[in-house]
Order: sequence, then C-alpha cells, then structure tokens
Amino acid sequence: MIPTLGILGGTFDPIHYGHLRLAAEVERALDLAEVRLITAGDPPHRPVPIASAEHRLAMTRLGCSEFPGLSADPREVRRPGPSYTVLTLQELHDEDSTRPLALFIGDDAFAGLTEWRRWQQLFTLAHLIVVARPGAPFDVAALPDALKVQWERRLTTDQSRLYRQLAGSIMRVPITPQAIAATQIREMLARGAEGRAQVRGLLPASVLAYIERNQLYGSDTDAN
Repeated sequence: MIPTLGILGGTFDPIHYGHLRLAAEVERALDLAEVRLITAGDPPHRPVPIASAEHRLAMTRLGCSEFPGLSADPREVRRPGPSYTVLTLQELHDEDSTRPLALFIGDDAFAGLTEWRRWQQLFTLAHLIVVARPGAPFDVAALPDALKVQWERRLTTDQSRLYRQLAGSIMRVPITPQAIAATQIREMLARGAEGRAQVRGLLPASVLAYIERNQLYGSDTDAN
C-alpha cells in the first residue's frame, strides 16, 4: 500500500502557526506519511501577495522545519503562470500515479470550489479533506447544486478509502481553532518594533527572524 500524500496550498504571506498546526493536526488525524505545503507563486483567486513568491517559499521552508512530516514544495513558485491547483495535482499524479493524494481545503474554500479551474477534475486526482473549524457554520444546502451533488456522492467517514483508492472521496475533519491570521500579522509588523513583539508566538521564531532580516511587511519597506 502506497502512503497517502497530504497537500496544503496557500499564499503563506507569511506562514504562521495556524497553517502549520492545521497541517500537522490533519496529518496525525489521518495517519498520513507526509504533508507538503505548496506555496502559491501566482494565486489566481486572491489579491497579489505582499511578499514575493521566493520570500514566501523561504518562510514556508523555515516553518516546516519545526514539524516532522511537513515539507515545503516549490513547484508552484517555479512554474510560470497562475498557480492552479488542478495543474499541481496533475504534476504530482504524473510523478507517481500509484500514490493517493489528499488535498486539504477549508470549509469556505470548498463552498467556492466551482469557481476553481477545472474543479470537477480535482476529484479524479485527489481526495478532498474539508477542514472544519469547530463552531463554524457549514451549510450544505447553500452549496451550488453541482457541488452539492459531488458532496452527497463522495462524502465518507471511512478513513481507509484514503489509502485504498487514489482519489475521489470527500472527508470532513475537525481541527482545533487557531485564532491567527496572516492579515493580522502583517498589520502588526507594519507598526515596527512594537508590532514585532506582538507577533512573537504566532509564527516560528525562524520565520520572524527572516522577516526582520529581509525587512518584509514594514510600513516603510518594499516586501518585493
């Protein structure tokens, strides 16, 4: 049996413990061999990141180094053009067509999945792990009809499907809430020394040191 590979994509602008603890918690819950954090080079569905792709990738590598089982994957930074998830999953599948893939996605992102490029193909390439924050509402009835059909057809609580099948299942996994947001961190860092003191503990010390060394997110610095 080939170990299932977990995948968490994001802009990671900057990476923080909310991202890292989520990835590690789902890894433990599903008994995955590895989780790769894939930094979006050119995110198509979000505003342009503040820090450059290379800086964000470097910070992701530093953050992952604190968590055994997590690693940073540079493919979307290295690949030109928009960072479409379907292309990334296809690349991973082509590298090893016998390895099951499990894509982590938040409740809110899943609800907007029909806006993603070739979204229905995602189910042929990976299992979708919908990350549920306890207490956060998730209204299946409000999903677009086409997505609701996929939800009802593919939802499972049988964890063994993630290992026995290459792709196609949807599983909802609750995680511990993390009251950390990259937007909040950037706003604090823009305040200078006072803000840097406030963000300590919200992201790895190595990431904060990288930010300070490269003068990222400061109100009077150019993060690119």
